[in-house]
Amino acid sequence: MLLAELRRGNKEAFSILFTSYYKDLVRFGGVFLSNKMVCEDIVQSVFLNLWNDRASLEITTSLKSYLLTSVRNRCMNEIQHRNIVHEHASDMMSNPVLDEINTENYVLFSDLQTHFLLALQQVPEAFRLPFEMNRMQGMKYKDIAIRLNVSERTVEVRISKALEMLRTLLKDFLLCLVCLLRLL
Repeated sequence: MLLAELRRGNKEAFSILFTSYYKDLVRFGGVFLSNKMVCEDIVQSVFLNLWNDRASLEITTSLKSYLLTSVRNRCMNEIQHRNIVHEHASDMMSNPVLDEINTENYVLFSDLQTHFLLALQQVPEAFRLPFEMNRMQGMKYKDIAIRLNVSERTVEVRISKALEMLRTLLKDFLLCLVCLLRLL
């Protein structure tokens, strides 16, 4: 629907797309280039082309895949242009880690965060609360136990149970996390 509005020249639709994807595309560009400013320039130019070519734009995949592919291709062009990896360009292009980055299946950080928050809401409060206090607020088990009026062992068990539930709820995203962590 936003793509159809974009094709009609709707600036608000473009603004929504830009706001929704910009940060994640810059992060994705960071997989290939370490300079954040260059990644920002690349993403801005991808959006500029999206706007300029909106009327004749033919996207055969999802818009997300199209944008990710555009950013990846421009990052590769930037690398080749600068001759940073001139001698190792073929090695880099055949790097097994980079081969695993399938733009259609790449999980954007905001997608992952959204799924995590939804999964966290499915964890019963008795387990979720100590988990959030420890992992999100940085509280120690002892402090959590005092606040919740339970033993430290109970806090430990509840956090462990929350992690187990989250692993189950997010099992489809664990592979994406592993791939992302290998890139960092």
